[in-house]
Amino acid sequence: MLVIVGCMAVLYMLIMGNLLFVSGRTPGVNYQYNLVPFETIKPLLFERNRYHTETWVKNLFGNIVLFIPLGVWIPWLFRRFQRFLPFTGVVVLLLFAVEVTQLISRVGSFDVDDIILNTAGAWIGYIGFALFIFLQRRTRN
Repeated sequence: MLVIVGCMAVLYMLIMGNLLFVSGRTPGVNYQYNLVPFETIKPLLFERNRYHTETWVKNLFGNIVLFIPLGVWIPWLFRRFQRFLPFTGVVVLLLFAVEVTQLISRVGSFDVDDIILNTAGAWIGYIGFALFIFLQRRTRN
């Protein structure tokens, strides 16, 4: 089972690498970034009528849903990250590294709100993983 999860994690990383750095992305001349937490999230939540549904869904749900698998495979593959705080720490560091890479390469945009939404997605996956483990242990007893 661990080999299957490992293979799925590698496939996930390849897909995410493509989405985050390659697919339809070219280095920009006028680079935008956001260092203020909730600067891009608040308008999407409270001024929804200003945005097309596609923009709203991509920015909010896309940034959450795409990172749910991260919350499953990290604790599954790395035992030391099965506790919530170490898990959250490694997720935030990993996401920060992605955002810094986007900043340096000028592909995509550095946005602290992406880190917040991506972390929320990873937490959803982590909760699913924790429930799975809890139910497995419960059925064994």
